Amino acid sequence: MYKIERAIIMAAGVGSRMRPITLDTPKALVEVNGKRMIETIIDALHENGIDDIYIVTGYLKEKFHMLNSKYQNLKFIENPYYDSCNNISSLYVAREYVENSIILDADQIIKSKDALSPFFEKSGYNAEKISEFTNEWILDVDDNKIIGCKREGADKGWRLYSASRWNAEDGKKLKKFLEIEFEDKQNHDIYWDDIPIFLYPDEFDLNIHRINSGDMMEIDSIEELAEIDKKYAKYTGEIHD
Repeated sequence: MYKIERAIIMAAGVGSRMRPITLDTPKALVEVNGKRMIETIIDALHENGIDDIYIVTGYLKEKFHMLNSKYQNLKFIENPYYDSCNNISSLYVAREYVENSIILDADQIIKSKDALSPFFEKSGYNAEKISEFTNEWILDVDDNKIIGCKREGADKGWRLYSASRWNAEDGKKLKKFLEIEFEDKQNHDIYWDDIPIFLYPDEFDLNIHRINSGDMMEIDSIEELAEIDKKYAKYTGEIHD
């Protein structure tokens, strides 16, 4: 059994699919029903005893320092590549901290602290069993082991969520491959998850960490935001990408 020692929250992105709201507010700091998305993550981490938290910032990075008035000991890592590279760049700049970590996208709402439980048997991703179509990534699973992934989605299977746990051994490998892809190969347009799932799957033995429906929610667009918080419905006809 392994235990998470630290968290890396990826919050550098522009959030263009949530404009105009994100023109002056980073996506992670958007309030949903009265609470900022990133605050639901930080609170759940604290409830699980995870206090060593690194936030990777880029777009409107100065806005994140307001979190210091509510939380102590947050650490910020600037991603200078956020506007020219995919999210591999965010984990690359935080690569020294991936061992014994949980890695999360900031544009999520955590409804249950159990979704971020600090204990785990093997490295891997949060996943929810679904039985209707989604265009999110769907993991192929055999007895909890991740054996493949469908990027285009599917109508059943295990939906991947952007919360993953990494023990020390797998963290070292992830760091090595991040450096190979980002530095040596200049492979800047990929998701960091491509590394363990698609580029080097034989180097990792990954499991799913099962979550229940509603334990966590990802918000990718202004339409999804408006469905959850009706005060944003007025923006759904005003998207500028």
